[in-house]
This record gives sequence, structure tokens and C-alpha cells, in this order.
Amino acid sequence: MKIGIISDTHGHEMAWAHAFDKYFHDADLILHAGDVLYHGPRNPMKADYNPAGLVQRINNCPVPVIIARGNCDSEVDASCLKLPVQAPYAYVVWEGKRIVVTHGHTVMSDAEKDAMAAHLKADVFISGHIHTNVLEKRGNTLFVNPGSPALSKREDGRSTVAVWENGEIRIVDLDTDEVLMRHTV
Repeated sequence: MKIGIISDTHGHEMAWAHAFDKYFHDADLILHAGDVLYHGPRNPMKADYNPAGLVQRINNCPVPVIIARGNCDSEVDASCLKLPVQAPYAYVVWEGKRIVVTHGHTVMSDAEKDAMAAHLKADVFISGHIHTNVLEKRGNTLFVNPGSPALSKREDGRSTVAVWENGEIRIVDLDTDEVLMRHTV
């Protein structure tokens, strides 16, 4: 089993393409934790901002993609995608693991995330929104934030995604391939 985990692409086509070509092309599933197309007024516009191109890449993706709606995901943007943008979260059971994918803007605190994860009996709880990485076990749940491949808010500015493979989730730097964090599932 291999699952690609991504969030906060914000319409940056080449950020998706880079992640897909390097890590997700041979995945069984891609989980996107929201803020897919729109860059948002607080975010800097980068050269690869091309939501129409990103729509084409996601619509033509040979790997199934599950998307949870983010705070920047509008109805009109979602209508361009050939797959549903699920709100306020997506719930996936994959190889016996219960996975919750939410953007995170409606469950900001760890206490809110812990309560939601416990209620849904999540083995893995994936969120985005903050554009920084989280990979930690609390109780029975592994909490994951893959960061952002497009608009990182890490102090070092690294573009990141997560890969779940061989019983382990890794947060990786898209440019250097360095594993920044890892945890068994």
C-alpha cells in the first residue's frame, strides 16, 4: 500500500506535478487535505499559479484522489473537478485503517482534533491549513499535516508532502528528497 498525502496546493499546478512525478505516480491513493485551487488573498502569487492546469492534472490523474474541502475551496472551483470535494471531512477505510482527512480550519486546536479523532475512531487524522508539518501520535491516533508543496510556512520554507508506505508515514522535502519526519502507523 502506498498513499500520497498533500495539502494546500492553492492552485499551483507545478507543485502538484512535482509531488506526483516524484512520489505519487505509483501510489494506490492520494489524499488531499484541502485548499486545492484558490491562492487566497493572504498568499503570495507564484509563477506556477495555474488553477485551470491543476484542475486538468487532478481530473486526469490515474491515481484515485480524495479531497476534503478547505477554507479556500469555493463551490465554483470544486465544480471544475470531476470528483467530489468532501466537507467538512472525508472518511476513508484503507486496508483496515480508519483515516480522517479534514482541512483543519474547523478543528484548529489539538483538543478539537483529538475529540474528532476519538469520536470517529481514527487511526490516522490528516489535516492541512497551517502549511507546516505535524507528525505525532496522541492516544490511538497518528496526526499528520503534510505541510504545503506550494506555499510553505515552515521557518526554512521547505516544500513538503507526506508518503504512507510500508507501515510508515514520512514527511519529505520535495526539492531535496530528505525525510524530515517519520512515524510508524
